[in-house]
Amino acid sequence: MINSTAMNVAIPSLSEGFNVPFETLQWVITGYMLAMSVTIPLAGWFSDRFGSGRAFLYTVILFILGSLLCAIAQDINQLIVYRIVQGLGGGMIQPMGIAMIFRLAPVNRKGQVMGMLGIPMLIAPASGPILSGWLLEFISWHWIFWINLPIGIITIGLILCFLLKEDTLQKIETNNKRLDVGGLFLAPLSFVLLALSINLDLDAWAVWGMGLIGVFLLVWLWLHETRHPNPLLELRAFREIRFRRGMIVSWIQYIALNGSIVFIPQYLQHFKGYSPLDAGIAMSMLAVTSGLLMPVGGRLFDRVGIRPLASSGLGIIGVSLIILSQVSAEANGLYIGSIIGLLGIGMGLCMMSLNTYILQSAPSESVSRVTPLTSASANLVIPLSIAGLGQFLTLRSRMSGVESSGQPITETMTAYSDTFLLAAIVAIGGALFSLLLKSDPKK
Repeated sequence: MINSTAMNVAIPSLSEGFNVPFETLQWVITGYMLAMSVTIPLAGWFSDRFGSGRAFLYTVILFILGSLLCAIAQDINQLIVYRIVQGLGGGMIQPMGIAMIFRLAPVNRKGQVMGMLGIPMLIAPASGPILSGWLLEFISWHWIFWINLPIGIITIGLILCFLLKEDTLQKIETNNKRLDVGGLFLAPLSFVLLALSINLDLDAWAVWGMGLIGVFLLVWLWLHETRHPNPLLELRAFREIRFRRGMIVSWIQYIALNGSIVFIPQYLQHFKGYSPLDAGIAMSMLAVTSGLLMPVGGRLFDRVGIRPLASSGLGIIGVSLIILSQVSAEANGLYIGSIIGLLGIGMGLCMMSLNTYILQSAPSESVSRVTPLTSASANLVIPLSIAGLGQFLTLRSRMSGVESSGQPITETMTAYSDTFLLAAIVAIGGALFSLLLKSDPKK
């Protein structure tokens, strides 16, 4: 996760180092993302086939191998290929890790354990740009990849000592180890086409063409997986109303949070005069407050269930975005930082609690197939939310008579304010919908 966010900061340095335009460099990020889209659906089958611990070991080794190759890349083409190798391993690490931890956690402490898991999931994205900026300024871009090696070696050692030595691997029946070939073809292809249509700057006909084919394959995947005896992705979990409602609330959370968080640093730099480092430090308040609240939210989940946490968390997110939409140009950094911190409090209360609720609402024997499903859906919903709110921001700017250059500050700030307000409406709608969630999903 550190590596993913660190690369965004490294793009200008890579452009200078390899003397290539941004259009070529975007494949360093896009290639990694596409590789992840291919392997995320395989995480459940891979885990069931080889055992959770061994499968996790293999994916970490593949990720570290990709990191090593990236660190020694001699040209941009090599770097793109090696980033794809890195993404093939990286795509399975998170869903496998979440499934293992959820399965091993005591029944009455799953919320608390999952809340603790959320802390590094937030610290890593927040620290990635800061670490990358320091490495780029004082050493070189190669160290963005070299730094993965000691972390990976330590991880491999811990896996060998604890996950393989102890008998913690879930045993799967032999007939469940058969690979769902149809799902293997449909899932990666549909996800890749949808991801490309969202993330690449192409002609309209190409975007719509890939998007429509991706949607068609996604529908075909749904029909196939819901009929297959051993599906690659456990889409049949959507038949359970608690799971279905939990996923909808989770998607709403992704839209409100990720669709707005992307634009806050731009707002700080364009209208508050923040440097990239200052904006990154301000955004770290999000990680600090959400990291502090996630364990609290986890413990509360074990006691009171999901409904009060999801409704209050999304409500706080909505309120913080409303306040942010009303910020004036004269507002000081402490005030803005407190708003970002309030946003993190809402995030900390509901994010991992919703993940825990969703996994508890699914059949216990299908957890390894459900976590890739939640990860894959997030990989589609998040860029869609960013693209959607980005289009709304552009539209509001044009409606205010703002051109691409020489933008009047007041009118442009109004466009950002309206974007934050739209995200707030989505969050508050999610808070109301979350009242339909049952507070005790324990099995």
